[in-house]
Amino acid sequence: MNEDPPRDPFLDDPSDPVHALEALDDAYVNEPLSPEEREDALNDLEDLEIFRVLLEADGVRGVVVDCADCGEAHYVGWDLMQANLRQLLDAGATRVHEPPFDPDPHDYVTWDYARGYADGVMRASEAAGED
Repeated sequence: MNEDPPRDPFLDDPSDPVHALEALDDAYVNEPLSPEEREDALNDLEDLEIFRVLLEADGVRGVVVDCADCGEAHYVGWDLMQANLRQLLDAGATRVHEPPFDPDPHDYVTWDYARGYADGVMRASEAAGED
């Protein structure tokens, strides 16, 4: 039984369409994050962990982000958002990803909502500790 993979039909073909993709990859060079951008991404990663602990138990599946590129809301689950932030820290940019299929907007909150919720929980906890 021959277990060799099938021969690439474009092997040694100068008009191989993959060359166009390679040129795009070469043109897309990620600059490393500045120290301030890196610090912001690390803070966002820490905040995300807090948001998830506080909100996931209430059925929140992630955050909704308004995309400046396409003008649409992107519903991003906790794991994907964490992976995006780690990719940003490692490579200076995030990879393209598939959005969730038919997300229920009620299952996601904005970053500002999550931050306000976390701040409210912390203040309530501090106030309860003062009693």
